[in-house]
Parts: sequence; C-alpha cells; structure tokens
Amino acid sequence: MTRYFLGVDVGGTKTHTLIADETGQAVGFATGGPGNWEGVGYAGLTRVLIEVTGCALEQAGLQVNQIAGAGMGIGGYDWPSERQDHLDAIRPLGLICPLEIVNDATLGILAGTSEGWGVSVVSGTGCNARGWSRDHKRQGRAVGGGSRWSGEYAGGFDIVARAMRAVTFEWLKRGPSTALTQVFMDFTGAKDLDDLVEGVYLRRYSFEPPLVLKVFETARQGDPQAQAVMRWAGCELGEMAVGVINQLEIQKEQFEVVLIGSLHGGSSDLDVALRKTVLEAAPKAQFHRLAVPPVVGGVLLGMEVAGTNGYAMRDKLIQTTNQILKKE
Repeated sequence: MTRYFLGVDVGGTKTHTLIADETGQAVGFATGGPGNWEGVGYAGLTRVLIEVTGCALEQAGLQVNQIAGAGMGIGGYDWPSERQDHLDAIRPLGLICPLEIVNDATLGILAGTSEGWGVSVVSGTGCNARGWSRDHKRQGRAVGGGSRWSGEYAGGFDIVARAMRAVTFEWLKRGPSTALTQVFMDFTGAKDLDDLVEGVYLRRYSFEPPLVLKVFETARQGDPQAQAVMRWAGCELGEMAVGVINQLEIQKEQFEVVLIGSLHGGSSDLDVALRKTVLEAAPKAQFHRLAVPPVVGGVLLGMEVAGTNGYAMRDKLIQTTNQILKKE
C-alpha cells in the first residue's frame, strides 16, 4: 500500500500544504491565509489548517487517515512552552499518524539543505536564525523577535531605521550627506530635511515596507551611507548565524547555510558582510539561497518522523512540487 506524507508551512501571511507519496511524487497542494497564532489566535490556526489540508487531500484524492507522517513548520511556534497549545490546535485535523512541529525557519533547513541539517538565516520583514545538528538531536536558535532588547536586527524595518539614522546624522551634522535623505523625503512627501526629521519625530511621517527596497536601490547606486547600512545588516545577520553555530558546536564542520527571505541577494555589500562574518567563525560553511518551497521541508520532516529517509527522493519531490505549483 502506498504511503503518503503531509507537509505544512504556516506563516504570518499565508499557509501552504503539500502531500507527497513515498517515492517523492507530489500529489496535492493548497494555499490558505495566515496561521501564526500571534496574529490569528490558535482558533485561527486551526481554521486555516483544516481549510488547506482539506483542499490538498481533495486534490490528492485521499482521506486524512491515509497520511503516514506529517511535518509542520509554524511561524509563531518559538518556545517549548507553546508546543502543547500548537498540538491542541492541530488535533482537530484528525491526524492519526506520527507528527512533528518546528519553527518555520527550521523548515527552511529541511527544504534547503542536501541532508536536512545546517543553519538558516532569515531576512524579510523581520529576521531570524535557526540551526539543526546532523543527528537532529540539537537545535540552535536566535530569539527571533527582532526586538531591541534581544539585539537582533536586520529585518526590513530595522534596515529602514538604520538608514533613517544616517539621514538624521546628516541633519545633526554628525555624519556626511547621503542620497538617502532625498529618498526619504520623496517617500514621505516631506518638504525638506527639517520637516522630515520633525515629522518622523512627531509621527506625521511613517515608513512602509516598500521603503526598504529604495534603501537597497540607493546602495546599489553607490551611496556610501546606504552601502554602510547594508554592511551593518549583513554583519548583524552573520552574528545571529554565528550564535547558532556556536550553540551547535559545528564551527569546524562543513555545513550549509540557507538564506531565506526577500532581502537576501538584494545587496552585494550585505551578502559579503554576512558571509565574511560567518566564515571567520566557521571556515567550511557553504551558502545558498532557498530555491525550493519551504513546505517541501514539511513533507521531508513527515517522512523522517514516520521512519522514512526522504532525502533519497528529495530531488523528485522538489521537481514534482514545482510542477504542481506551475498549475496553480
């Protein structure tokens, strides 16, 4: 009898579900809304899981009791104390198979590395870093909140704030002039630099996500202060990764670092600084951007928890998943 495995990638904006058989053939896929409990609550997590899993099962022509193993990467699942609440939210799905849940940044390690272990570094709206040892018995992590008290910066809003600091330093005569000043004035509609700084302070002007793309563009155009922001962001991300590497004690090993999120690849200054920071601590680290859907990692995790080595058919799983996605 053919065995089927379920993978789920739950995020703050969308949720993906994938079903594949034991040969790596993807047979069902579905997309739904956000499922991070911090945004929609545990009831919202349950609702989206029921919706997307039901759609994927229908596409595959399967019943939930035919799933042999399930793996889920869940945004917002950050601490061991939250495990039972998440399992309670998943229970209404009616799964009777082995199940494992991880943070969604860990899912990227499973999907993006050749052997299912290593380090992931996330830079999008926020930032995060996670790690998994070769034997999957040790995990490394950042706090993942992107908060000032944790010292974890280099998500999109952090980069914008750092760029605004360069603009403010120009206003204060504490630093040199920068092309970022005109970028911020154009974006906010401020009439001059005085109006911009006052308006930001008094919250007349606010920053929206698209502004980070303007900061990247300004760096690519050669503005020294914007390039310095990129180098700062790369060092911050690299130091987060080094913390994870130290926790796993893999400094001397060869392993893969998976770069996840829309901001990777946007600036050579950021990329070079990130790699340099990591390689100083772990000279054998290898880097690549995540090029496969993270939900693939969920299926591989489901296979693992059910006692199947999914990495033997990983290439086929990626290929057939991409074929399904082209039809969506």
